[in-house]
Amino acid sequence: MKMEELTKGDGYKVPAAHHPFMRLGLEKLDQFHDEIADLEATLADVVRLGGQEAEKKSTKLIKQLRTFEPSVTMIGQIKSGKTSLVNAMIGRPALLPADVNPWTSVVTSLHLNAPLPPDSPTASFQFFSQGEWDHLVENGGRIGELSARAGADEELEKVREQIAAMREKTKARLGRKFELLLGQKHNYAELTDELVERYVCMGDDFEDMEDEDQQGQFADITKSADVYLTAPSIPMPLCLRDTPGVNDTFMMREQITINALRDSRICVVVLSAHQALSSMDMGLIRLIANVKSREVIIFVNRIDELSNPAEQVPEIRESILKTLADHNGPEDPELIFGSAYWANIALSEDLNDIVAESAEAMFNWAEVALDAGTAGMQTNELVWHLSGVPALYAALAERVVEGPGAEVLAASRKRARNLVGGVRASNSMVSMRMDGDQVEVMPADQLMAHLDKLEADNTKFLNDRLDIVFQRFGSRVDQSHKRFLDRALESLLQHLETNGEDQIWQYSPDGLRMLLRTSYQVMRRDVASTCDQVFASAAADLAETYRSAFGVSVENFSITPPAAPEIPAPVSLGQTIALDLQTSWWKGWWKRRKGYRAFASGFYDLIEAETSPIVDELKIRQAEGIRKMAEAELREFLAEQRSTLSDISAKSTLGASDLKDIFGITAQQEREELFDYIYDELSDGAPEKAGEVT
Repeated sequence: MKMEELTKGDGYKVPAAHHPFMRLGLEKLDQFHDEIADLEATLADVVRLGGQEAEKKSTKLIKQLRTFEPSVTMIGQIKSGKTSLVNAMIGRPALLPADVNPWTSVVTSLHLNAPLPPDSPTASFQFFSQGEWDHLVENGGRIGELSARAGADEELEKVREQIAAMREKTKARLGRKFELLLGQKHNYAELTDELVERYVCMGDDFEDMEDEDQQGQFADITKSADVYLTAPSIPMPLCLRDTPGVNDTFMMREQITINALRDSRICVVVLSAHQALSSMDMGLIRLIANVKSREVIIFVNRIDELSNPAEQVPEIRESILKTLADHNGPEDPELIFGSAYWANIALSEDLNDIVAESAEAMFNWAEVALDAGTAGMQTNELVWHLSGVPALYAALAERVVEGPGAEVLAASRKRARNLVGGVRASNSMVSMRMDGDQVEVMPADQLMAHLDKLEADNTKFLNDRLDIVFQRFGSRVDQSHKRFLDRALESLLQHLETNGEDQIWQYSPDGLRMLLRTSYQVMRRDVASTCDQVFASAAADLAETYRSAFGVSVENFSITPPAAPEIPAPVSLGQTIALDLQTSWWKGWWKRRKGYRAFASGFYDLIEAETSPIVDELKIRQAEGIRKMAEAELREFLAEQRSTLSDISAKSTLGASDLKDIFGITAQQEREELFDYIYDELSDGAPEKAGEVT
């Protein structure tokens, strides 16, 4: 097979990232981008109606729309080809090092098409802080904590030996700079492959390298990397977050991946077709079980290495679905089969580079994967289609558009309607004054005092209601935690009575996770309901403020409250705890116990200590994060309305001659028609009317 060489002009070879076939599957993002453009055009019309203040607010809204960057977190097995897949998706086959050393724990965020100020870096690398490094090297990370807690001295010593070796290798690499670098960030104006390798990819034989070879120089201490790239095939900003996986010695990757998942709404799980879902991947299942099923996509990679993918893929699909069902994983997730290797071959200059066995697998897969819709495709486009990347992008586009995309459009339309309403109220007041009517206006200092009180009252209302929600949530969580510990202890005692101490007992913590997840879902609904009620109350208070402050009658005007914030998934529930480690570690713990009392007290203390951090994460840290999100949404809404009311108040003091030139359109009838048109454009169906001025 020969790849058709794409040309532009005389002899200009189109870069991989510009191949037209890379747009396959992105049609819904194109449509979404068009909706964004339409909303921007409508906001530009608002500027024509409202003068400088409206222009300032419209510009801010447009900027927020243009910088909207949905994020996708990629997780998966080590050696599943996840990084190769990410490279193919952005058209840069060699960008991220795909053969990373097991020590490396770097989350790499690829910011595609993000609008940046001229002096912004295109690459930024954050190092571990001193505290994070100390936690690893002194305590052995999570696995060290667990081993120490369980008295697993032998396992703990192995962990310490491994960490000591890593620490010495790191110090040899960095010398006296080592301590100074912790907690720092390195920024670069220009991105190169060598730069990425220096911070992300660990060299295995550093001592044998030449002095000028800097591969892996900072990889041990790099915590995260942010890289900014242009991706011409993608019509909008998008962040692909490549995580280091979860099955590592010290559980460093697990915690880092949990944090990355918390920051994303969409998750792609990359599996190897050879492994599918094995016992090593229970950590993956535990993580994705706490994400909404609709927001999980499973990409089964490396089908190019199967001998007969046409027959084997259906078998692998059934195996994955069964494993997920057996272990309480996501229900009916979307499964996509493909090959990052094929995708990168499609981007190369010569398809003859493909390995013979992989070519045979491709022909075999083509028999079932190609249809009439692919009849007119060129060879490299067919290979791209068979790689599964277009199907993956189509699934991602659908979820972006239906999830965070729909939310940002709805929120922007609400804010724009409120802006138009404020401009219209201002216009009505100005028109009445220009017509010689007397307008009773609340004095500016009195208006500010009123708004201060309105903000204080509604903020208190929000926090009082959230206190009740979180108290109920905490109580449910504590009860679930205690019930689980009591049941587990009872099961342990029954096992000891029935089987004695020689037969090792096992007990799954999945029941606890399910109970906590259910409690979290109830809390999430209660928070949304509370926010809806408080935000609607604030909108009604503001509508009354417009009437009482300016005494004007405004047609087709309402204050639309914001939506409740989207609450992140409880991904910390997927954290590994002692009961998940049904391995030699657990057997060692069991064999060190003598006597029923030692088993009972040791087990209860161990599991309580292991699960308490998860419970506290939900009850305290995650609840506080949700509270801050709700408060921030309310504050931003009130601040926008305060600005609009202040602007109207300022216009009420202007002289008649100054009012004449304040708007771009002077014909009142034309202004009213444009108001109605814009409001209809922004309504997107029946407008929500929490507060209305009549």
